[in-house]
Amino acid sequence: MKLRSWVCCSALLLAAWLVAGVAQAQTLEPGQAELLRADDAEPPDPGDPRWQTVALPDAQQTPVAWYQLVFTLPADAAEHLQQDAWMLYLPYFYGGGRVWLNGQLIGAVPETTEHTRVRWERPHLLALPPSLLHNGANRLQLRVAASQAPAAAMLPRLVLGPQSALQEQFDLRLFFVRTVPVITVVVSLVAGLFSLYIWLRRPQEQVYGIAGLVGVVWALRTTTFVFDMLPVWAWPIWRLLYHASNGGFIVLLAVFALHLARWQPRWLVRALLGWWALGPLVYVFGGASIGAEQWVARWWVAGLIPIGVMGALVAVLAAWRRPSAERALIALVFVLTLLSGVHDYLVAWQSPWFRALLPQWSAHRFFLLHYGANLLLLTMGGLITLRYVRNLRALEDSHRTLEARVAQREGEIAASYARIAALQREQAATDERQRIMQDLHDGLGAQLFTSLLRAERGALDAPQMSGVLRAAIDEMRVALDALGSDDGDFTAAWTDFRFRWDARLREAGLATRWRQELPEETLVLPPHSTLQVLRIAQEALTNVLKHAQARAVEVTLAWRGGLLQLEVADDGVGMAAPGGAGHGLVNMHARAARLGGRLQQVPRPRGCCWRLELPLAQTRDGLPH
Repeated sequence: MKLRSWVCCSALLLAAWLVAGVAQAQTLEPGQAELLRADDAEPPDPGDPRWQTVALPDAQQTPVAWYQLVFTLPADAAEHLQQDAWMLYLPYFYGGGRVWLNGQLIGAVPETTEHTRVRWERPHLLALPPSLLHNGANRLQLRVAASQAPAAAMLPRLVLGPQSALQEQFDLRLFFVRTVPVITVVVSLVAGLFSLYIWLRRPQEQVYGIAGLVGVVWALRTTTFVFDMLPVWAWPIWRLLYHASNGGFIVLLAVFALHLARWQPRWLVRALLGWWALGPLVYVFGGASIGAEQWVARWWVAGLIPIGVMGALVAVLAAWRRPSAERALIALVFVLTLLSGVHDYLVAWQSPWFRALLPQWSAHRFFLLHYGANLLLLTMGGLITLRYVRNLRALEDSHRTLEARVAQREGEIAASYARIAALQREQAATDERQRIMQDLHDGLGAQLFTSLLRAERGALDAPQMSGVLRAAIDEMRVALDALGSDDGDFTAAWTDFRFRWDARLREAGLATRWRQELPEETLVLPPHSTLQVLRIAQEALTNVLKHAQARAVEVTLAWRGGLLQLEVADDGVGMAAPGGAGHGLVNMHARAARLGGRLQQVPRPRGCCWRLELPLAQTRDGLPH
């Protein structure tokens, strides 16, 4: 892409050179004219002895200067005037003025007045009416007014010729001195503000701030090619902005080079900023006068040249110490921009040796700093954009690396939590088994041991022995029901218990009714808590079989108001029946207390009803022994 741009630029310059060569072959470009210093509104007498011959281009420190020259229309041109009119081409006409051909006014460019200030950077192409042109000698007279920047009446090396030969020169110069600056102002301002926005969001990236300021000040400086006429009150403000932006551009470029070289001594930066402020201050305290304008334009701007040289040297040194394609490119463009700035200074002040070296070029006052600066800004913008893209890629890579590390850590943490959870489940299962084993040892073990001692003494007959064994089997089955569900599903354990006891109660001749009012989701209880609930239910049903003398029994298991409720009701003789319940009721209360619940007797007209209320949330967290 860069190679293509260079090829296009080279082709454009070559085409311009060829056009200029062809135009010179078909046009007249007088090298001399006659000068008369006078403020007359009409052309002075051609025979006035005050006329003196001067070389073109010419500049006079006077408010108004009159120039006249005589040219001969070629014989072949006179035959084609109607098809290809002759024109007067003025590459620049800073202060404006008026033009006469053979004593007749043919054109006027506005001059500075009491209300306006003018500075015509753009070229002018004025038609020479065929009716006024003579076959022989023709006299051209020009009133040239001075502008305030520069403060002189200046006449360029004008060109006379057919429109077909001059139109391309005019269009080309108009493109470079008007269209390109307008584009430069817009692009530089937008790019500079965008770069400053990035710097405000990332203050540590100083390169964006410096580049942004360079773009903004260059946009302001380029407006000198955009505005040709301003009100009197706005002129000093505009010139102040021009001087401030002109110096700011050079100083900020030097600071940019220092930043690239990673060498920014405070005293040097302060000295650069001080020189930057000096020119605008002199202009302001000088009353924006012509004298202040000339001092700033000549001496203060001259002081900017060594600053530009320093910036270029620093850029070259940075490329030498830390070689890279980017630093080499920026150093090359710095040098080219410096050379274009020196060129413009020599052209602006009409250096005699520069005019002797390049007479044709210097005569047209074609300034190059704008194009060298544009190339430098494009290079800076490209490098900054490349740096921005690299930073984005680095940020994306770091994000991906961070995401991978976070994912790896999350996986490790998840695995650790899984191991901890597995260990906790294993420990909980071990604890539950220990509780149940301890319960079996204290309950079933003690019962079997006592029954064994009684049997050895012959104190148990066959029916008693059968009852003892049946009770042991019931105790064992309850324990198996509590341990039968791996996920702690109390409903499954209750279903097994209900199936076994329903058959047993019916064998004893009791009518049974089982009611269950539980939520649809699984009711989870720790195995030890399930064992205690089932033992309470078993003890209550055992009492019904042994002591209640009932004909029916109703068992209800329900979830009400955050409580698990178990009710066992019968239609027997109640608590007044002979034989009592022994230690069974005491054990039932003890088990309920161990679960954190409450066991109470519910009054009813006939029989007995026991209700267990158990806080389920507490049960899910594991209950105390």
